[in-house]
Amino acid sequence: MILREAYDRGRRPTGNVFRRRSLFAVLLATGMILTAAALGAATWGLPDAAFGFSFKNTAREAGLTAMTIFGGKETNKYLLETTGCGVAVFDFDADGWLDIFLVNGSVLEGFPRGGAPTNHLYRNKRDGTFEDVTVKAGLAQSGWGQGACAGDYDNDGYDDLFVTYWGQNRLYRNRGDGSFEDVTTSAGLQTKKTRWGAGCAFLDYDRDGRLDLFAANYIDFDLVSAPVPESGLCRYKGIPVACGPPGLPGGKNVLYRNTGKGTFEDVSERAGITRASGTYGLGVSTLDFNDDGWVDVYVANDSNPSALYLNKTDGTFTDVAVEAGCAYSQDGKPQAGMGVAVGDYDRNGTTDLFKTNFAGDTSTLYANDGKGFCEDRTFAGGIGLNTRWLGWGVGFLDLDNDGWLDLFLVNGHVYPEVARLKTEAPYKQRKVVYRNLGTGRFEDISEQLGPPVTTPAAGRGAAFADLDNDGDTDVVVNNVHAEPDLFRLDSPRDAHWLTLKLLGTRSNRSAIGARVRLVSTAGVQVEEVRGGGSYYSQNDLRVHFGLGRSPGIERLEIRWPSGLHERWTDVGIDRIVIVKEGSGVVIQPGE
Repeated sequence: MILREAYDRGRRPTGNVFRRRSLFAVLLATGMILTAAALGAATWGLPDAAFGFSFKNTAREAGLTAMTIFGGKETNKYLLETTGCGVAVFDFDADGWLDIFLVNGSVLEGFPRGGAPTNHLYRNKRDGTFEDVTVKAGLAQSGWGQGACAGDYDNDGYDDLFVTYWGQNRLYRNRGDGSFEDVTTSAGLQTKKTRWGAGCAFLDYDRDGRLDLFAANYIDFDLVSAPVPESGLCRYKGIPVACGPPGLPGGKNVLYRNTGKGTFEDVSERAGITRASGTYGLGVSTLDFNDDGWVDVYVANDSNPSALYLNKTDGTFTDVAVEAGCAYSQDGKPQAGMGVAVGDYDRNGTTDLFKTNFAGDTSTLYANDGKGFCEDRTFAGGIGLNTRWLGWGVGFLDLDNDGWLDLFLVNGHVYPEVARLKTEAPYKQRKVVYRNLGTGRFEDISEQLGPPVTTPAAGRGAAFADLDNDGDTDVVVNNVHAEPDLFRLDSPRDAHWLTLKLLGTRSNRSAIGARVRLVSTAGVQVEEVRGGGSYYSQNDLRVHFGLGRSPGIERLEIRWPSGLHERWTDVGIDRIVIVKEGSGVVIQPGE
């Protein structure tokens, strides 16, 4: 049995102990709780001898064979053809196994009727393979797809899906029967003009228990008036390339408030979203930057200072990125930001930021000091050596489950024309993996890991999630003009772990915005449930902790978006558990 103490705005602990055998039995029968042993966890690969973990690209054998088409293969006329697509990982059928949604693109010349590429939804078959259920699910949409994010906006127990486009963004309501309904128009999300939707995230910014929606917009782009390479205005190291984003009008980000009636209201102006100093938004992630219990938003901007929308708790936001020190590079210059990762890499209890940037620049590591300011630790943290690669998707993940967050970066050049430059990194590029040394520094171990990490690809979006429920974080990458990658991670078998699935009741059902504090013999770790993340993508909404050799959990604390604080002791390890807000219940095998 697990003792729960509830603190709600000063309430005294209840001291109640709850029985939960019957609830566990129901959820176990539906596949909501699984142990590593039950999953046949080490049925492939052997861990790297030097690090104790390894990756294997299982995409093709897993059935992820859809080709992502986006722009030209050798040359591109417009910037529109370069950005690629994202990926969302979420449990659309609520069976306890995460599924994969891959956004797809288009080409300028178009396709014969019925021949256009579409987005793809792959259902997890729980045996290491996936089934393409796109048509059955009603998600076979074509067009210039960009990003995707997921969350249960109507609190019915099934995660819904939002997909951004150059054109019309789309909201799909999960019917709960394996299919989705396009509710874009009825939800009030139809736009009058063409927008270049980019990264997105569900969030409950006003803490009313309903998920709202944030969508970045990249450029106000018009094919008729946009300059072309032949104009001579745009060159990259002497080669004519697609123009932008500098010189093109930046898009304005948008915030939609959930009315609770199946519709959304555009509150961008009223909430202060359009007054941000940055523009050309790409990657988006939610976070609680100042640990006040209210969700904030970070946006990686291309060729402009990035934006940190701080929630003022009154329905408005203020962009504090400049004064907080996370808008520019260490030498005070704007960067061409693409993807963003959030996590407490130095384990001081604050949410730190990592941003991927254009070639010729470093990625950027911002350490949150907990006092409203970020210190640029790029070079001090060992990140400043790599300037050759052009970064997109990125995520913090604990590769060896030692309790310290590592980094996985997806790369690929914007311009296929770089093939003409002998001194430039190629269009297809390898990944970069940084191992957290636990000293505030990272070590680039990419070459030591070898293939598939070092296998070149024109990568774009990437999502990070435990797809086989074996206790480590896998990576799905959406590549340009190629099939996706599925990097299955095999972590050390003697390293412990814990994954939490949070279910909101007073809070939004997805629990986006919840903060979890875990105490073990290895120390204190803090994580959050976040909307969006990486580049154009949605990561696992579950919360994962690597525990190393710790024999168990001393204390688990959750601060829900509603303001409720709950605490548990004697939580088991090496398993996935479900926590339901306000119930005092942690459901786990054996109870």
